[in-house]
Amino acid sequence: MAGKLFVRALSNDRAVVIVSLFVVAALAWGYLLLGGGLRMEAMDMGGGQMMPMAANWSLGYGALVFIMWSVMMVAMMLPSAAPITLLIATVAGRQSGANSRGLTALFVAGYLAVWVGFSTVATALQWALDQARLLSPTMAVNNKSFAAGMLIAVGLYQWTPWKTACLRHCRSPLDFILFHWRSSASGAFLSGAEHGLYCLGCCWMLMALLFVGGVMSIFWIGALALLVLVEKTMPWGEWVSRLVGVALTLWGIGSLVEAF
Repeated sequence: MAGKLFVRALSNDRAVVIVSLFVVAALAWGYLLLGGGLRMEAMDMGGGQMMPMAANWSLGYGALVFIMWSVMMVAMMLPSAAPITLLIATVAGRQSGANSRGLTALFVAGYLAVWVGFSTVATALQWALDQARLLSPTMAVNNKSFAAGMLIAVGLYQWTPWKTACLRHCRSPLDFILFHWRSSASGAFLSGAEHGLYCLGCCWMLMALLFVGGVMSIFWIGALALLVLVEKTMPWGEWVSRLVGVALTLWGIGSLVEAF
């Protein structure tokens, strides 16, 4: 009986997509919870006190940071892409039959490729901030004025026309299917990349907040992932986006005043 139910579930494209997305996202979150492959060195200050030490950048360490950012983007962004991925699976199933799972996988691959590209830029930015001695050993900006400026910039971006346009695109999967979906193998990958670019335009500034709270802070990663999910999938997501923008701007201004 259980075997029949399992086989029946595997024959349902939507079930396969949901399980696949859940497994990939769960593995990504597990990797982050285990430290993202980065072991933070600490110096013994005596009396049982340990102080984190700054990272010693090398090619190997840079590769680990890039992998950490890439996995983080998968963990944060994949859940919010679930609605359009399920719609793609349904449409591809009707158009291409047995090839629907392959086309859906290519769409997701194209989507994630954009965020892997973003991870390259984020890794380079982290290196630059570290070299400028603007990052603490916990990978958070240690200059209060700079952190306040980042908060204000992110808050203001939440109100820009670019943010609004990209967010509305991400919130309208049916429009994407009607005007942007291509059912060939290369087209599915490019469609995923196109959707990923809109999603990047919507969320890239929010990722800067990781440098405020700490790149490996599970609390900040989880909070931003939840915000992205709410913005893109909830009926009141646009209002949440703007309210968060106001809150971040006021927080930044308060922090800037406090810094002086």
